[in-house]
Amino acid sequence: MTTHAEIASAAAADVENISAVLADATTIHIWLKARQMGTSAEIKATVAGREIDRLMASNSDEFEQRSLDLGQGGRTVLSYDPTTTQVSVAYAFQHQNVLTEGVQILHSSRENAAPTVVGGYHFRPPFGWMNDPNGFGRFSDHVHLFYQHYPHSLRWNTMHWGHAVSDDYIHWRHLPIFLFPSSDLSARADGRGGAFSGSAIPLSSGEPGIRVFFTEQVKDREPEEQIQLTAVSHDQITAGAQEIILAHRPSGLDLTLDFRDPYVFKGPDHLWKMLIGSRDRAGGVVLLYESGDPNGASDWTFVGIIHREDRYGMTAAECPCIVPLDGPADDPKTRWALIFGLLTSRDPQTGRRNITAATVGRFDGRSFVKEFEQELDFATDAYAFQAFVDRSGPIGIAWLANWTEVSKKVDFPTAMTLPRQLLLEKDALLTPPVETVATLRRDLIDDNKLKGQEPVGLNNGAVEIVIELAGPGAQFHLELDHPDVGLGVQLGAEGLIIHYDLPDGKGAPRYIAGGAQPSTLRIFLDVGSIEVFADNGRWTGTKRLPGFAAVSTARLSAPAGNITAATIWQLEL
Repeated sequence: MTTHAEIASAAAADVENISAVLADATTIHIWLKARQMGTSAEIKATVAGREIDRLMASNSDEFEQRSLDLGQGGRTVLSYDPTTTQVSVAYAFQHQNVLTEGVQILHSSRENAAPTVVGGYHFRPPFGWMNDPNGFGRFSDHVHLFYQHYPHSLRWNTMHWGHAVSDDYIHWRHLPIFLFPSSDLSARADGRGGAFSGSAIPLSSGEPGIRVFFTEQVKDREPEEQIQLTAVSHDQITAGAQEIILAHRPSGLDLTLDFRDPYVFKGPDHLWKMLIGSRDRAGGVVLLYESGDPNGASDWTFVGIIHREDRYGMTAAECPCIVPLDGPADDPKTRWALIFGLLTSRDPQTGRRNITAATVGRFDGRSFVKEFEQELDFATDAYAFQAFVDRSGPIGIAWLANWTEVSKKVDFPTAMTLPRQLLLEKDALLTPPVETVATLRRDLIDDNKLKGQEPVGLNNGAVEIVIELAGPGAQFHLELDHPDVGLGVQLGAEGLIIHYDLPDGKGAPRYIAGGAQPSTLRIFLDVGSIEVFADNGRWTGTKRLPGFAAVSTARLSAPAGNITAATIWQLEL
């Protein structure tokens, strides 16, 4: 792929052009839609002034994907009449190097364009809507992140899987869209379902391929709205045919229609296991399946309910995952972390919604025995957490949002959290950021004024603030100037609090880690988010911030002697 492509969308008379200089053997994916029913959308493709193809679509309800393969490269122009044709997305790539180079975005529309975030260091899709991380894992030499995706606007709709890869969890290369909804679901933008969340495993044959597992949702389908499918990618880029592996919920358990988010992993007995989230009339349940097939392609049988959560009523357990923490999976002494979200849960004391539970215990391949549990994130905006065991140990990532703030009327561009380690220490689960976040530090903004309780400007707001206290629980209040909400971090007698005050006196939940008494804090600010890691992630709080304005100023207040050090680092990818 060319490194000096000039990309333009220029109007000339009644024709608009998408233009780029592309290399030989380039593939273009483009989505187009007819402006009116009964007419056709059409794009003319030329290379070096020579017409090579015309791409057509007749659907006026939803965008249709078309693919164009260039044998010979050069100046490539995609021309269309905007009075008859809408174009949502166009990107280009070369199959032989897309894993190392990524795709080249040629066009996105006003409705789905990624926001401009100067200095932002959180993962965001290159266009469209994103929610749950899926299939997070290392395959061959790269860490892969799939995610719930709707390409054509910044609002949730018919689900696809987006795809990206990284070498360090921080810098990501965007890849072609990986999973598509069925042709029936793709025909209309009515949000009836699609390729919902799931997971991925390597091919057992030793090939550099990936097998993915996911839920297909079709609203009002009988008898099952949600079923489990699998597909294989031999090139790690393109998914093959989708096959049904679980067509029905287990019978006799009085389950609701919730039956989703298959998480597949290798158990202590070296068999493939699968967790699925569901609920019955009492609360959320996590179901366990297993397969004797070394490929995980078939032979899935129901083992039983591995865990239930009834404290919040009929909440659906979703996006479950489980990882060994302190030893190999086949060691009976190893403790495991079972993590899942509780959709519609509400904590009556704080008003926080959609809480994520982390339960630690022993897992023998067929049963899970709880030893202790805690909330994964006290500010609840690290949802749909998914983890896998990498070379250095368990690593996880989550959607940096909460469904309570999603609106059908307001566009909702969002991000993923910083990737996090999972550590076990003194009967507590710690979730500090991965070590490679230290590579984001570019310049030291301040190591004196903040400690001296003077206001400090934060440049573009992409910063890390490190506070070291004189002792556990030493009180302080960090005020953060954000134009849309009252924001701050406070440690006091109640515990650790992220203050999040909405304008006009609108009520907001209390984001508090009750009884927390940390000695050190790392606070990551970015446009649209705050993440607090106290005592190496013993207490972690994540909150999405509205809009795309940065926190401009920080000021620290504390009793004399409580702060031993306070530094602010400028962060940049």
